Amino acid sequence: MKKLLLTASTVALLAGGWLAPAQAEYQQDHRGGTMRLLARSAAGTLDPHINYTDQGWQMYQPIYDGLVAFRKAEGTDGFTIVPDLAEALPEVTNDGKTFTFKLRKGIKFSTGQEVGVKDVVASFQRIFKISGPTSGTFYAGIVGADKCLAETKTCTLEGGVVGDEAAGTVTINIVKPDAEFLYKLALPHAVTLPADTPAEDAGSVPIPSTGPYMISAFDPNKGMTVSRNPHFKQWSEEAQPDGYPDVVQYDFGLSEEAAVTAIQNGEADWMFDALPSDRLGELGTKYKDQLHIAPLSAWWYAPLNTRLAPFDNIKARQAVAFAIDRNTLVKLFGGKVLASPVCQVLPPDFPGHVDYCPYTKDPGAKWSAPDLEKAKQLVEESGTKGQKVTIIVEDTAVSRSIGVYLQSVLTSIGYVADVKPISANIQFTYIQNTNNKVQMSVTQWYKDYPAASDFLHILFGCASFREGSDASINIAGFCDEAIDAKMQKALDLGVTDQAAADALWAEIDHEVTDQAPAVGLFTPKRLDFVSKRLGNFQFNPQFNWMITQSWVQ
Repeated sequence: MKKLLLTASTVALLAGGWLAPAQAEYQQDHRGGTMRLLARSAAGTLDPHINYTDQGWQMYQPIYDGLVAFRKAEGTDGFTIVPDLAEALPEVTNDGKTFTFKLRKGIKFSTGQEVGVKDVVASFQRIFKISGPTSGTFYAGIVGADKCLAETKTCTLEGGVVGDEAAGTVTINIVKPDAEFLYKLALPHAVTLPADTPAEDAGSVPIPSTGPYMISAFDPNKGMTVSRNPHFKQWSEEAQPDGYPDVVQYDFGLSEEAAVTAIQNGEADWMFDALPSDRLGELGTKYKDQLHIAPLSAWWYAPLNTRLAPFDNIKARQAVAFAIDRNTLVKLFGGKVLASPVCQVLPPDFPGHVDYCPYTKDPGAKWSAPDLEKAKQLVEESGTKGQKVTIIVEDTAVSRSIGVYLQSVLTSIGYVADVKPISANIQFTYIQNTNNKVQMSVTQWYKDYPAASDFLHILFGCASFREGSDASINIAGFCDEAIDAKMQKALDLGVTDQAAADALWAEIDHEVTDQAPAVGLFTPKRLDFVSKRLGNFQFNPQFNWMITQSWVQ
């Protein structure tokens, strides 16, 4: 998933001993109050079947539910799949191709309408009717999905998602076994919405929800108000626990500097965007108990449009990969404690990762230094020297600084480069849409779930590319039929032999890296700065800080 991330400076981290201690156990008397969050901008559409950002997915956790969910817990327990709207994990039959769920009774949407079988069936159809960004990947294995992808508006998923009102069950049939299918069902793109939800992007209109909270007001230029769902009664503490604050007020528009000051002064409780580097020495010294750091399975990268000049030429793409000084990027992000240089797609300590870096002074397992001479040679050989390149970045301090640096790199190897910052509210969808003719951009990817396919198949699989769509997550437009076939083989192998599948994914990772449809920049860690009054901070490895499991005193 695309994530808009907090960053920091090494100077604060090296101050030493400033991570917050474990918070207190659950205390019922902390219920109530208004929690105040800040972000530079909104995260795009409110539609959970379309939004593909960390900012959106994090906030959806106490709002929407699917048949199953990731456990709301810290540590590796947070990767466990648990039943949510379903009474139990599904009965799996037909050699792993049929999943039967029985719905819980008595769960209601925030409108007061009871959740039923028809809502679940309609929600799966809607994923395809709106051309959701993962309909062609995560959910393409459902029986009938091929017809839905071809004719979205008339999608029925006949034979694929079958409801039995009398029995209260939903049966999902897939064309072949999928070891990752329950992970995919636990993501926001598969949440259950009312059956009458329009089959179009909801945009700024909140959709009724099932969780303990609902979106009660939204203005993309000002903020979002999340309040209690009056019809919520906790059915599973593991899947959807009740929350502490009565209201979460999420305001947009403040600069990063102003947001830090607001948290220091107790006027806000948390900020989503990058912590300004010039404030971090102060934060690490005076506010060390309010800072939290956590490792991430993530990748900052620069997609290169393989369908537009100059990057429709592989030598031009490889030239950029050789020219970038990743140590400079690590410093811009906050230093070696918060980021590490990377050349390949799969992050370290992730399934399928085997160290690999062909784009360095001394090619091998790790990046060591840029090779400008090699880069300039490749630009000459490509015949693209002197061409114009525009880099599209988010209008945030960190992304702007990375964009300006990359502009200088491209200029140094023979291109005429400029950088264009646009609002983070629209940048991610803008760079996906081929109508905007984006040559190069800077973005981030954070695992949807712990599997190699979630990086390689999603970002570089042929099915993830869609002409003229805001939901074309294969931003580079990369489609190599041989690599794509190898991805399918790895997906199939994972059903019976995950270790062998991961070995195959390692090969695919190296092959995609060699083709350079995107340039790996660095892998980050996550830093959160919270107010003094905020308690019970808990970090979930799947969706980050669990907002409504904290309280405000």
